[in-house]
Amino acid sequence: MLKKILAPVVLWIEMVIASLGFPGIVWLMAIESACIPLPSEVIMPFAGYNIVKGHMAFALGSWQVTHVGWNLFLAGVAGALGCVLGLAVAYWVGIKGGRPFIQKYGKYALIRMRDIDRSDRWFQKWGDSAIFFSRLMPVVRTFISLPAGIARMPFWRFSLLTFLGSVPWCWFLAWIGAYLGQREGDFQKVYEQLHQYFHGVDIVILAVLAGLFAFWLWHHLKPDAEEAG
Repeated sequence: MLKKILAPVVLWIEMVIASLGFPGIVWLMAIESACIPLPSEVIMPFAGYNIVKGHMAFALGSWQVTHVGWNLFLAGVAGALGCVLGLAVAYWVGIKGGRPFIQKYGKYALIRMRDIDRSDRWFQKWGDSAIFFSRLMPVVRTFISLPAGIARMPFWRFSLLTFLGSVPWCWFLAWIGAYLGQREGDFQKVYEQLHQYFHGVDIVILAVLAGLFAFWLWHHLKPDAEEAG
């Protein structure tokens, strides 16, 4: 069922990259990073597939990069630029409206002021590592920018760490698409293999996040239970 729902989205991604090339990668990854459900696990592998098949190369005027390895690297850079653009949207939502919203309505989700203060201190100590390494993790990578904005992390540092963390992820996905593309003649077969792998990874990460949320909920409800007793 999920594959049938995603089929038109995958087809549209393929059309955008086939038509626009590297600017299309920037645009699609910006959309994906703005918390709109476009799978980077399709965007970047299809770019890599097109590169290895000779359908896409970086060109600037009469100058053109013909080496596959360099084009894969440039695809990673294009994807990372798109990530910065898309995540900047969520970052500014967090920095402009996130804190007042949480202060007003957070109590209904068991979020207290001390939780906000603790989050600020945590980001001051570990924020750089969190931003960088989260860009290498499916699911988490898309949503880290909102708490970074709420914690008021400096935008230049947030952007730099986002870019540096996104380049290896985007390059790796493009490389996978190129590697599988050398063995398969049709991207649909490549997509089938990618879907099976990343679907399993996403389930594991979602399970871990669910466990962390359950612990957080227990931690917040426990003091209330003790006070009631």
